[in-house]
Amino acid sequence: MLKKIYKIIIVPYTLFLLYLMFLGMGRFQYEENLITVEPVFSTIKFIQGPAKTIDIVTIVLGNIMMFIPFGFLGWVIPEMKQLKPLMFSFISCIVIVEALQYFTRMGIFEVDDIILNTFGVYLGWEFCRMIEKKISY
Repeated sequence: MLKKIYKIIIVPYTLFLLYLMFLGMGRFQYEENLITVEPVFSTIKFIQGPAKTIDIVTIVLGNIMMFIPFGFLGWVIPEMKQLKPLMFSFISCIVIVEALQYFTRMGIFEVDDIILNTFGVYLGWEFCRMIEKKISY
């Protein structure tokens, strides 16, 4: 039953997420192409900066939690049940999305986003494995 619901929801969810990444949450087109390639340190600077705690939690945890559902892609694409193909495919896709944000100037190409999003997929993959173990007993 969970797998059927997931198969129905994942495509609209993906489209919604793409909307958020390019048009939602007050996005606007930057005047310049922006890129942040300083992994981890830029997130630490953001956390230590003047941003409100709720903004920090929303952005950092959001970048992880919003991508957890993609860890369940093995329910739709059997090859994605294994971690290595899932991670390779996801990282390839998220780099393309980040590059599109850069080239359209509708966001910032951020290495930290790639890291946090990928961690979210990994958590989802672990949750998927745990659910499948509980269901199989």
